[in-house]
Amino acid sequence: MKKVLYSLFIFASATLFAQKNTKVKFAVLEGMVGTTTLFDSQKDYMQSKQAYKAASLPQKLKKFSFIADQGLTEFKLKNNAGILDNMSLAQFNEQYDLPKDTPVIIEGYEFKDTSTRIFAEIAQQIEVKDHNGVKSLFITTTAKL
Repeated sequence: MKKVLYSLFIFASATLFAQKNTKVKFAVLEGMVGTTTLFDSQKDYMQSKQAYKAASLPQKLKKFSFIADQGLTEFKLKNNAGILDNMSLAQFNEQYDLPKDTPVIIEGYEFKDTSTRIFAEIAQQIEVKDHNGVKSLFITTTAKL
């Protein structure tokens, strides 16, 4: 009986870590991934924003369809605004001594293309955890209290 309960506990915790956080709304700016929370806090520098439902993404945003469960918002900067700090997921992997091509998990969404750039400010918490038998980065976009 203990073995069954232990196995159930392991399975439950593994599924818990792999769940997508559907409360986070992703956004894209010049092909780089952020969150709507990040860009909404930078309103003075934003020229426009356009929200799309997952089913109606324009061709240029289709590569981000895997993070568009709650829709995807595209932001555009004003001409005189500088771009926010950003890094490729491969660079994040290197900082944590992981192979560059190791997929990164952001809020439960697996980013397989590590050339994808994200805005550094969204990475509020970064942990190295086991994901399908491989050490991977798990990035949380909200600070834990």
